[in-house]
Amino acid sequence: MMTRTAAVLTGGSRGDDPPASRAVFGTVGYADGSTNSPNNSKVTPTALLSTGTAAPADANEIVAYEEAPLSETSGGSAIGVGSAGPAGRSSTVQYGRGLSKSKERTVAATRMELRGLGYVGNDASGGVQLQEREGNTEAYAPIVENPFKLAAQDPLSTFSIDVDTASYANVRRFLNSGQLPPPDAVRVEELLNYFRFEYPKADGERPFSVSARVASCPWAPRHQLVQVGLRGQDIDLEKRTPSNLVFLIDVSGSMNSPDKLPLLVSSMKLLVEQLDGRDRLAMVVYAGASGVVLPSTTCDYKTVIVNALESLQAGGSTNGAAGIELAYQIAQQNFTQEGQNRVVLCTDGDFNVGVTDDGSLTRLIEAKRQSGVFLSVLGFGTGNTKDAKMELLADKGNGNYAYIDTLNEARKVLVHEMGGTLFTIAKDVKLQLEFNPAEVQAYRLIGYENRMLAHQDFNDDKKDAGEIGAGHNVTALYEIVPVGVPFQASGVDPLKYQAPATTSTAARSGELLNLKLRYKAPNGDTSKLIETPVRATNASWQEAPPDFKFASAVAGFGLVLRKSANIGSFTLNDAFQLATQGVGEDVGGYRKEFVELVRKAAALQAATDGKPRVR
Repeated sequence: MMTRTAAVLTGGSRGDDPPASRAVFGTVGYADGSTNSPNNSKVTPTALLSTGTAAPADANEIVAYEEAPLSETSGGSAIGVGSAGPAGRSSTVQYGRGLSKSKERTVAATRMELRGLGYVGNDASGGVQLQEREGNTEAYAPIVENPFKLAAQDPLSTFSIDVDTASYANVRRFLNSGQLPPPDAVRVEELLNYFRFEYPKADGERPFSVSARVASCPWAPRHQLVQVGLRGQDIDLEKRTPSNLVFLIDVSGSMNSPDKLPLLVSSMKLLVEQLDGRDRLAMVVYAGASGVVLPSTTCDYKTVIVNALESLQAGGSTNGAAGIELAYQIAQQNFTQEGQNRVVLCTDGDFNVGVTDDGSLTRLIEAKRQSGVFLSVLGFGTGNTKDAKMELLADKGNGNYAYIDTLNEARKVLVHEMGGTLFTIAKDVKLQLEFNPAEVQAYRLIGYENRMLAHQDFNDDKKDAGEIGAGHNVTALYEIVPVGVPFQASGVDPLKYQAPATTSTAARSGELLNLKLRYKAPNGDTSKLIETPVRATNASWQEAPPDFKFASAVAGFGLVLRKSANIGSFTLNDAFQLATQGVGEDVGGYRKEFVELVRKAAALQAATDGKPRVR
C-alpha cells in the first residue's frame, strides 16, 4: 500500500487563541505530488489538527509544512504535528508558536500536552514536539502540577532532590523586562532553592542536616504546610580539594548577543579569580565543530586563561554533542582522585546540528557521568533559550543548572556560592515521606513534578537522583489536609470499601509523617539512610518564624504565576505581605529583591486582568 502524507497549515492568529478563531492559510493535501508539498518521513497517524480540519481519510501520516514565508503572515502559527524537510520548504513547529526554517528536530510529547494547547486530534501516539518560529524560540517542558493524594490509599511520596535555581533567575528576567513568565517557565522548587534558610548545621558525621517544620497553610488556613529542609556542610575554601575543570563554551551564532557570550566571558572571569594553583582549567568551544581553545592549564596562569576567554567569538551552527565528547575526554585525561572533576557547560541550549534530540543527548550524558566527571550547566540569553534541554542535561549529568541573567547573578552562583556550584558533597539524594493516615487525610508535594520517583526506586542504588553541593539548601513544601477537615479528592467519589484510618500504636503516636532520606558519597556506590519522624502540631503560620513565612510566600508566588488550581483566593498581594514579614536577616539582599519582584508581577498582572496592584 502506498503511503500518503497529509499536510495541514494553520495560522493568522495567536497560537493561544481558541481553535475556532485560527485561520487556515495553507492547504490539506498529499506529499505524493497531489499538492506541491515536500517529501517527509512519517510522524503520526491520521488526526485532526487544531483548526478542526480533517486530514484525508486515506492519509497515513500528517505533517505541517510551510508553503509561503511566515513573515508574510500576521502572527501565523502551525498547530499540531510536523516534520522538517528541505531547507526553506518545510519546517517544524512547537505547540502553537509558529514555523521555523531550522533543521529537523522532533521530540516525543504526550497527547494530553498537545490537547492542552488546543490540539483536537485523536492519534494515539500524541504527535511530536516541534520547533518554534525564529525570533522567540524559548522552550519549556510542560509541567502537570502534583495533585492531592489520599494518605490512606497512597501514603508514600518519593522524589529526587533538586538544587537547580535557573527558574528563579529566568522568572526575574521576564519580570524585569515587563512580561509575566510563561507558566511552564515557573518551577516552584527552583524558586525555593534560590534562597538560603536557617536550617540546622550538619554534624560531623553527615554531609548535610535534615529538618522539618509544620504550621498552617497561608492560602488554606485549615490545611498545614510541612517545610522540609536540607543544609549541606559548608567547606573552607582555603582548605578545599583541587579542581579539574573544563569550560565547555557555546560560541555558535545563537550566542552572538550582549546577554550571551559577552556576559558569559565576564562571568567566567569571576570564577577564574576564585581558582588558584591547586586547580586546573581547560577550555573547549563548539559551534559547527568543536575545538580546544585552552589545554588543561594550572590556574596560576590566570592571564593566559583570561586571554583565552577574551578571544572567543560567536558564529556558526551548534554541534553541542561534539563539544560534550571532547570536554569529557579532556576532563578524564586530567582526572584527579583527590578533588573535583567537572565540566561547566555554558550555553543557551540551542543544539541544532549533530546529536540534537533529547533522548540521544541524555544517553550521551548518562554514559559520561559514569566516569566520575560531574556537570554544571549555566544558561545564558533570551529569545531562543532551551531551558528544558539544559535542565535535562544537568539532571542526567550529576550536576546543577543555573541561569545567568546578570553579572550579579554570576557573582552569586560562581563566587558567593562557589562551593555549592562546584563541590559535590553527596549524590543520588532521594527523599521518601510516609504520611500517617490517622493524622493526614490528603497531601500534595508543591513542585518537583519532574523529579518524582517510583516508590521502589528509593531503595534502588542503581537509580539516579539529585546531587547536593557544599553549603547548598534544599527546600520542599507539602500541603497537608488534616483528618477531620472537609475534603473531597477531585473527581473521586467516596469509596465504598475503604477501611477507616488505622489505629495502630504507630498511627496513634501523634506523628504526622516519617521522613526517610538516602544518599551516597560523591565517589560511592552504596547509599546511606537517614530517618526521622515529624510530629503533628497546631501552630499557625502567623506565629511561624520568618523563614517559614518567606518560603510560603515564594511558593504562593510561584503557584499564582503558574495559575495553580490549588491556590484558592491567594493573590500576589498576599504573597507580597507574607514575603515582607519573612525578610528577616537578608544576607545579600536577595529576599528584598524578591519582594520587589512580587510587586512588579502584581503590576503586570493588574495590567493584564485588572486585579488590584500591590500597595
